[in-house]
Amino acid sequence: LAAKLTYLMNLGGSEGAGLPIFVSGKKSSMPHGRPSHKAIEPGDFVTIDMGAVVNGYMSDMTRTFAVGHATDEMRAVYATVLEAQAAGLAAFAEGMRGCDVDKAARDVIEAAGYGAYFGHGLGHGVGFEIHEWPRFGRGDSTLAAEGMVVTDEPGIYLPGKFGVRIEDVLYLSGEGCVDITKAPKDLLIL
Repeated sequence: LAAKLTYLMNLGGSEGAGLPIFVSGKKSSMPHGRPSHKAIEPGDFVTIDMGAVVNGYMSDMTRTFAVGHATDEMRAVYATVLEAQAAGLAAFAEGMRGCDVDKAARDVIEAAGYGAYFGHGLGHGVGFEIHEWPRFGRGDSTLAAEGMVVTDEPGIYLPGKFGVRIEDVLYLSGEGCVDITKAPKDLLIL
């Protein structure tokens, strides 16, 4: 499925989409898990982190969805990540420090009791490289400035169980933050 997704992005005009993160079940608890031949099963969370390349510019998006059904715990974790993602989006404004944007999302996850399961920073710059400056995370004093393009990608990863990440690309325009990712974010159960 990961290879087919790459093929379809390239067929649609991408200039070199790489193999996406495409993991399910327990492997979704690994933020940078590798695709495998594991069958996707009912009750699994599936996480897809992908991006195309257009005119030399990278894109980056992650969505997590459930197959067949989702438990109450899965729904609660998903709702927490979605709320954290919205908090990061709301905090990304000119003059805000990267660590404060990260903290806005991290506070939501910590208040829900999952702070120990969000180990990476909230986001990173995206441009000609998939991971560029700035790196919005703890200790990052970079000031958000007009023209920045960054990801907003909080996640909760419960080892041996499942993980959830929701990632959009944000652009800081003269009028404020613009979420340029258009894919829906509500929990989808296939």
